[in-house]
Amino acid sequence: MAGVNNTKTALVTGANKGIGFAIAQGLGAIGFRVAVGARDDVRREEAVERLRAEGIDAFGVALDVTSDDSVIAAAEAIERTAGRLDVLVNNAGIGGRTDGGAQDPTTLDLDVVRTVLETNVLGVVRVTNALLPLLGRASSPRIVNMSSNMGSLTLQTGPAMAAYAPSKSMLNSVTAQYARRLADTNVLVNAACPGYVATDFTGFNGSRTPEQGAAIAIRLATLPDDGPRGGFFDEAGVVPW
Repeated sequence: MAGVNNTKTALVTGANKGIGFAIAQGLGAIGFRVAVGARDDVRREEAVERLRAEGIDAFGVALDVTSDDSVIAAAEAIERTAGRLDVLVNNAGIGGRTDGGAQDPTTLDLDVVRTVLETNVLGVVRVTNALLPLLGRASSPRIVNMSSNMGSLTLQTGPAMAAYAPSKSMLNSVTAQYARRLADTNVLVNAACPGYVATDFTGFNGSRTPEQGAAIAIRLATLPDDGPRGGFFDEAGVVPW
């Protein structure tokens, strides 16, 4: 079993479908052991089996990013299985309800805002902080937060979604805060925009495949040690925000 400890481990949250699954697939294809983080037991195990069928070393981790207990248990499971974590991709995210003007700023449903922030921002903080000790054991740890150019105050793309878009603006800001705090460590933290991808999240309306959307996350997850910190990138480069 020589060299087993040299295998790098990546956790992808919300990895049972869509872009998350494609990120897990892409990291697995370049040799990572992949922890598939997902709430739904059945979907999670189906995703693990699909990855294993492709020859990827994958294992499932029960993970609800809105639950402290679930996140703590997930961190413990990864520690038992891998002993450390090399890459964390915070991919789990929700769009939130839009019916009945729920995300029109003039009729904004504050419960929708709270729900979206709980997953898209607080969930990222909860997961990141629980896993930082394991990331600290890696030689070149990377954190990738999946954002959206809808959160860009400069670009203001897409329809008005006054819960979802600001959640991504805040995620970008939180990403910058982590990068500042971890500036004197070897942990590189960046945000990624996958573009408008055809998944169930977009009603399969997007122009890009999940694999295309995953490419930037995989690039940021495998940055060299002198790579950028606290930036927001898509496959074309820096996203203004």
